[in-house]
Amino acid sequence: MLRFGFPILCVLVGFAVYRFWFDRGYASLEPRLVAARGELAQDETATIDLFKASTPSVVYITTLRRTRDFRSRSVFDMPAGTGSGFLWDDAGHVVTNFHVIQGATGADVTLSNHETYPATLVGAAPGYDLALLKINAPRSKLRPIPIGTSGDLQVGQKVFAIGNPFGLDQTLTTGVVSALGRTIQSVSGRAIEDVVQTDAAINPGNSGGPLLDSAGRLVGVNTAIYSPSGTSSGIGFAVPVDTVNRIIPQLLAEGKVSRPYLGAQVSDAMSEAVAAQRGVQGVLVVSVEPDSPAEEAGLRGVTESPNGGIVLGDIIQQAAGKPVRKVDELFAVLERHKPGQTIMLQVVRDGRRRDVNLTLGASRE
Repeated sequence: MLRFGFPILCVLVGFAVYRFWFDRGYASLEPRLVAARGELAQDETATIDLFKASTPSVVYITTLRRTRDFRSRSVFDMPAGTGSGFLWDDAGHVVTNFHVIQGATGADVTLSNHETYPATLVGAAPGYDLALLKINAPRSKLRPIPIGTSGDLQVGQKVFAIGNPFGLDQTLTTGVVSALGRTIQSVSGRAIEDVVQTDAAINPGNSGGPLLDSAGRLVGVNTAIYSPSGTSSGIGFAVPVDTVNRIIPQLLAEGKVSRPYLGAQVSDAMSEAVAAQRGVQGVLVVSVEPDSPAEEAGLRGVTESPNGGIVLGDIIQQAAGKPVRKVDELFAVLERHKPGQTIMLQVVRDGRRRDVNLTLGASRE
């Protein structure tokens, strides 16, 4: 009896130990209970609603480049790159960056519902890095983006970028306005003034997409990042919507920007500094180009005095009878006129107001 009882006892103990560890291991494979989350925070809900409301206005752009097959002697279009854009109106006009479509022989535009349409180029403004495309899609599927203003943006204000970074469509990044009044160089070499700087991530493929305020209104067109590696490093730039809203109607009408030429460098940042220090409102003339309309009219830029001090240039307070306080306001007045027209500028020079007649030149862009 003892000879058989001990082995049986060992088997029973071993089985019990096995079951104990098996049950523990089996139990660990069961899904854990989900903890109650509760309501989303108010800012989270607002961001989600903004994304849902805005994505139907954002498009994915695939640029094409014509290629020839020398064996079959056939010509066909190959995908060359990707970018972002947004619907300007319900007629199928799409705004994007000029550098997105630069060098392309064609482009396809994909809406948020994943329907794709061939696009034609309506017009381009390389000096502002803007381009306007056109697709033939049913109006019922086209939702124009709401337009805001960049004139009252403030550093620290929340902004949202929607686009297609690295070909990943409908991507949202968030951040704040990091700085205002920046100047960047366009693909044509012309300076783009009063650019909005943001820390919302802008990566390759985001170009041409909208920068939105917390109300879901367009406040800029994402155009560039500052990064040695080419990926977002916390400094992105957007063409201000006030500039976009001035340029796109011209592209719709003429296919190009017929810019009157002033021939003077002006600056919002320096104008604000002068206003704060000396109480003089207006647009400061920083420098005057040689042989330009500004030089012919006698406008003066900032100079250095014999003792090493700074002599302020003319401060433009009115243009063609319209008050101007910002660079965009000055350009908006100028671009209502054509090259060859003469306008009157009211400037402050040496503390005194004077009128200057200036004949606008033709754009050098």
